[in-house]
Amino acid sequence: MTPNIHGICDPRFAPLRDTFIRSFSTFGETGAALSITLDNKPVVDIWAGYSDAAKTKEWQRDTIVNVYSTTKGMAAICAHRLADAGRLDFDVPVAKYWPEFASGGKAEMPVRHLLSHRAGLPAVRQVMPPEAMYQPETMATALAAQEPWWQPGTKHGYHAVTYGWLVGEVVRRLTGKSVGAYFRDEIARPLDVDCHIGLSAADEARVAPLIPPPPPTPDQLDLLAEILKDPESMLAKAFMNPPVALDAVNSRDWRAAEIPAANGHTNARALARIYGVLACGGAINGTRVLSQAAIDHAIVEQSDGPDAVLPLYTRFGLGFMLSTPKEKMGPSPRAFGHGGMGGSLAFADPDARLGFGYVMNEMHSGLWLIDPRPAALIESLYAAL
Repeated sequence: MTPNIHGICDPRFAPLRDTFIRSFSTFGETGAALSITLDNKPVVDIWAGYSDAAKTKEWQRDTIVNVYSTTKGMAAICAHRLADAGRLDFDVPVAKYWPEFASGGKAEMPVRHLLSHRAGLPAVRQVMPPEAMYQPETMATALAAQEPWWQPGTKHGYHAVTYGWLVGEVVRRLTGKSVGAYFRDEIARPLDVDCHIGLSAADEARVAPLIPPPPPTPDQLDLLAEILKDPESMLAKAFMNPPVALDAVNSRDWRAAEIPAANGHTNARALARIYGVLACGGAINGTRVLSQAAIDHAIVEQSDGPDAVLPLYTRFGLGFMLSTPKEKMGPSPRAFGHGGMGGSLAFADPDARLGFGYVMNEMHSGLWLIDPRPAALIESLYAAL
């Protein structure tokens, strides 16, 4: 059954709206939202479906959802804002700001390795208790104490969860604020966006619980299957240490914590607005998030090629995913953003002056960086431009 669709859509993007609706039958969508801005103006802001697996509650305009690694882009913006203000230098050692980090042969590691997934710290070797997932300082202390898995800078590998604790601790050392508080005060509130790293109890009722993906078919490539091949591997520890069950994402503990690589709660509208501002030089209505120089620096390629953690080809700037030859955020070589496990995606296209945000509650699994649902939306979007 075709779900009711709500929101606004400029007539020129009617084919994009149709693609969005087809996702519910083609890809088994339960609830989802899509937003596009052009020149800092919303041209598409639509949502449809249900916020619960039982399909008893319709997705609302203010529904928010966990977007997993799409959060990494928000943490990156925090770091670039500090660099823009002259408070953070990506080329000096991390230990300048975080002295304990010098342990384990890391005294000379530059900050840029943290944002470009070149630090060699994608996982904690020490076995951590489940509650450590919700304790950023505990995880930062463990990372500071250990030796890297590889010589920093010699290769790159996706720091799936540790990215947030590493970047977040630098932000905390510089500002005295957690990365969630800094993001709220410096970015979310000035832009008036509904985006949170660490969710208040007052916002709990608006969250659409994530629906776990179905088990993979025998012929389907799947990250979980790769992890389970060797629970002691670097890959397994990157995702399962601390050991937190997949359904923990719907718990109050998960939502309340600050996990800056994985537990942002937001909607498509907020993501499109944030990235739309970055696509248009970093400012809107007198509020500047980043300078153009900072944005240009952020999207210079730092890492490119086979990933040392994920069985994928990945490409990164300073904190942002960049398009790869097979997985592109549109045709612009300057597009940048981040996707999240399960399917969410947000990006900026500075050439088209475009911001893109897509969120959903029905998770998909597979070995890809851009889920087939947003991939289809991107194709329709650029066909309409």
